[in-house]
Amino acid sequence: MSAVPTDPAATPPSSARLVNVPNALTLLRLAVVPVFAVLLLSDGGMDDDRRVWATVFFALAIITDRYDGLIARRTGQVTEFGKLADPIADKALTGTALVGLSVLGLLPWWVTLAILVREVGVTLLRFWVIRHGVIAASRGGKAKTVVQALAIGLYILPLGGVLATARWWVMAAALVLTLVTGLDYVYRALTLRRTSARAMRAAAARRAAGPTGSRTDTAA
Repeated sequence: MSAVPTDPAATPPSSARLVNVPNALTLLRLAVVPVFAVLLLSDGGMDDDRRVWATVFFALAIITDRYDGLIARRTGQVTEFGKLADPIADKALTGTALVGLSVLGLLPWWVTLAILVREVGVTLLRFWVIRHGVIAASRGGKAKTVVQALAIGLYILPLGGVLATARWWVMAAALVLTLVTGLDYVYRALTLRRTSARAMRAAAARRAAGPTGSRTDTAA
């Protein structure tokens, strides 16, 4: 069994050039987003051919998400720009897809909002604890990403009958993974802020300084 790939956010930036293949793939993913949105929303979502093409563009963008970080780590081309742009491109793609599907009435708005709140919340959590360390993507988080992408892709396709019913169950699984891993990130963020080397040094400094004040107990 192969090891789980390292989270790009946890990989130290190298001295690689800004212009490289991984960053180009990330920018390509960002460029695909408006094209994907136009294809998905064309004719109120009633153009089946364009929705098929929207699925193709979505799938290609997801593939670049898989390989830009992999290439960057294996070839030592991790950059600060890539670490910042990669999650932005991810959120732009999935956010556009989810909002577009809800606009078309294909996906309930509460599902879209639940997923987007979780995604934005996890991003904010990572910034909140950045001085203490990096919250790397968990196995559950990686599974969430795969199932979520599959569910979105099935909703973009103009499906009917049994397949249209089946995609709801895939989305339900993605939603459960999204919420459960979101709670896991909250727990890990709180734990990191309490147990990191920075937190331990701060706690030691407070103990060394002693109590900030004294209180006299007058009870007999």
